[in-house]
Amino acid sequence: MAAVIASRGHLVMGFDVNDRAVEAINQGRTPVAETGLAELIRANSERLQATSNLAEAVLRSDVTFVVVPTPSDANGGFSLQHAAVAFEGIGRALAGKSEYHLIVLTSTVLPGATRFGLLPILEAAAGKRCGDDFGLCYGPELIALGSVIQDLLNPDFKLVGQFDQRSGDGLEALYGSILVNGAPCSRMTIENAELTKIALNSYVTTKISFANMLAELCERIPGGDIDVVSGALGRDARIGRRYLTGALGYGGPCFPRDNHALSFLARELGVNAHLAEATEAVNDAIVGQIVERLGLEIDSGTRVAILGLAYKPGTPVVEASQAVSLARALAAAGAEVVAFDPLGGDEARRELGSEVLVVDTLHECVSDAEIIMITSPDPAFQGLGAEDLAADKTTVIVVDFWRILDPEAMTDRRIEYRAVGKSVNDGANSDRLLALWGLSFAESS
Repeated sequence: MAAVIASRGHLVMGFDVNDRAVEAINQGRTPVAETGLAELIRANSERLQATSNLAEAVLRSDVTFVVVPTPSDANGGFSLQHAAVAFEGIGRALAGKSEYHLIVLTSTVLPGATRFGLLPILEAAAGKRCGDDFGLCYGPELIALGSVIQDLLNPDFKLVGQFDQRSGDGLEALYGSILVNGAPCSRMTIENAELTKIALNSYVTTKISFANMLAELCERIPGGDIDVVSGALGRDARIGRRYLTGALGYGGPCFPRDNHALSFLARELGVNAHLAEATEAVNDAIVGQIVERLGLEIDSGTRVAILGLAYKPGTPVVEASQAVSLARALAAAGAEVVAFDPLGGDEARRELGSEVLVVDTLHECVSDAEIIMITSPDPAFQGLGAEDLAADKTTVIVVDFWRILDPEAMTDRRIEYRAVGKSVNDGANSDRLLALWGLSFAESS
């Protein structure tokens, strides 16, 4: 975010409690892995600085974005521990500043957290009143790891939860100078914005779980094809095609916890949370059903290759990754699991330990595998053919969760190809429907 704002001509002063991150920024290096970030920092280093002194950062700026962790707590809500420390530090700095200053909380929180949990800390530390002496907004970033820079510059819209008109005007004006695509701002109260943020992610998870249910249905009807069904559904303007793929479930640092938090919020406010809870239940059940659902035989020592461990392509993050859960479940069932990911290998090794062998090359992963599972639509896997997967094997089962492989290349006699979300046994599926409707006809007669 700092690099993107600097790239649009602004002077940016970053603050962090991590001295290594501060040093990296000041040396023109990236402290985190993200597509295109290293290049962006190098190209804009003259406008981008960092410090370990929070007061310095506040006094030398007009706007402060607070982007700190708000980890999930035991109940499913979001902890304000780190945000409270940040707001107290900002307040102390504001006590010595006479000019108007705008504070924008970007971290994900639940409704009421900004106004009733954090603002009192800010006002007490500053000895000033919000609206008169400084402004406050809630402005979460609707981004995805792997495409953060693109998402920051070209969002669908910007969410602005404003304490008052002046605060909202200031943030909207700043966004207008940063965005490349001129996306509109949806301005509203802070509480509405806080709800909108978690509702957006929760709605997307609902859509993913619905598509995964459709994919399983398609596997059980003759000629079933989730891509055909989703493609038609996506043409309806009320639905749209995005996130309606049907494959593995959702994961990562945002989707699972935001949906879970919406359930928590609903229960706390006396609202029925069945829909969000059902979405989570569908997602959690996918991994445990895969072996039976696909008719796989996993015996002790069966060598299974997992291609893709990060929760999505373009990032090394394996947090809440369904592929990691699948690898762990297969290992627990006795399989010898070998896995590879173009970016997430190191994080996966730390996560999986000795349960799964995470290797450094794709060839090493698939060479002796009896079953190969394509668990990510990563471009590194899209061009794989028969020789890549079968090599000198007599037979190999290839499970393509995202249907990214060329079906023509999978007709090799050595390969038993199973595309998740498609019927692989039309005869058995026809018999299933015949039994359903034959019975119904007999009963009605």
